[in-house]
Amino acid sequence: MAGTGRLAALPCGKVSKWIVLGLWIVAVAVCFSPAGKLTGAQDNDAVSWLPGNAESTEVLKATAQFSSPDEIPAVLVYERPGGLTEADKQAVTGHAAEYGKLPNVDREVVGPIPSEDGKALQVLVPINAGDGGWDTIGARADDIRRVAADRPDGLSFHLTGPGGFAADSQEAFAGIDGKLLYSAAAVVIVILLLTYRSPVLWLLPLISAGTALFAAQAVVYLLATKADLTVNAQSAGILTVLVFGAGTDYALLLVARYREELRRHEDRHEAMAFALHRSGPAIFASGSTVVAGMLCLLLASMNSTRGLGPVAAVGIVVALLAMLTLLPALLVVCGRWVFWPLRPTYGSDDHTETSVWGRIGRRIAVRPRLTWITTTVLLGAAAIGDAHARRQRAVERGVLHWNP
Repeated sequence: MAGTGRLAALPCGKVSKWIVLGLWIVAVAVCFSPAGKLTGAQDNDAVSWLPGNAESTEVLKATAQFSSPDEIPAVLVYERPGGLTEADKQAVTGHAAEYGKLPNVDREVVGPIPSEDGKALQVLVPINAGDGGWDTIGARADDIRRVAADRPDGLSFHLTGPGGFAADSQEAFAGIDGKLLYSAAAVVIVILLLTYRSPVLWLLPLISAGTALFAAQAVVYLLATKADLTVNAQSAGILTVLVFGAGTDYALLLVARYREELRRHEDRHEAMAFALHRSGPAIFASGSTVVAGMLCLLLASMNSTRGLGPVAAVGIVVALLAMLTLLPALLVVCGRWVFWPLRPTYGSDDHTETSVWGRIGRRIAVRPRLTWITTTVLLGAAAIGDAHARRQRAVERGVLHWNP
């Protein structure tokens, strides 16, 4: 392994592979607590989504002086198309008194307020979300609906306003982190099974990606609590998909190269060292490009978009680190059997040399300049055509005016 460099040999040495695994186990143990707190550190207030210098943001900050920034009013509307009855008014008055007794309702309930046509009543319930955020709003919304269910026949009830919107959002996004995680993992498993055709090999990239996600969530949590980084449900959800997607991409490159080197080297440690030496720079360059692109979001005016940049960059950096250290160590520890039933034995023929992609690669290698020039021209023409089609659709919708 002398010709591969120390960095390439570090994660896959006969002794160093165990050190790498031990360090990642320690990292997971350290990250356990902060990673689990990321959801609680999310800031889903309106200010966290708006541009920092927008007038609406300044208004929200100014109104915080007059009421708690955690207070979200729920607007309740009772309606009877044929006109309210005396029984309706009495029932809604009783409901308003019960709303005032609910937990997290710290200030007086307003209403019922009758409409001018006498067909509707409005009640305002100020809910103090506190540290619970959306979860608190959702729980109080359920309590409000329970109270409102006991009303005269024919009297309809609607929960709306900021409190209603927050409750609906809480219900819509309930368990979204778990759903994204399971969905991303399922997609990754299918891709790895189709690619490797092994019932075992897919576990190692999946374990590496899951470990990377765990560590990335811990780092993002620390940045959110110690460096005032804006993290919301959007950036946390994108982090999950991004780490699994990028991690799988890097794993495919590394494992493909490792399988080739196993046919050329009898020692699997040496094969992995050469695989890392040759594929590592490409993986690192790919990850660095994505990190640089994500950090460009720091120039965005929206607080949510600006916060997404560092969150995504952290995810890519950790995924890159895991796939260049943890995955090689796991592959070397498991040995060749992990590729079963298509185990790459030493000296066996490499089917990639005779595959369709192998033939395409050899033709590209003969005329690389002609290939990239032709590809650039074709992609440029396609991009121009797509931009023209988008402009025409915008003109048809009235968003743009045609200016030949």
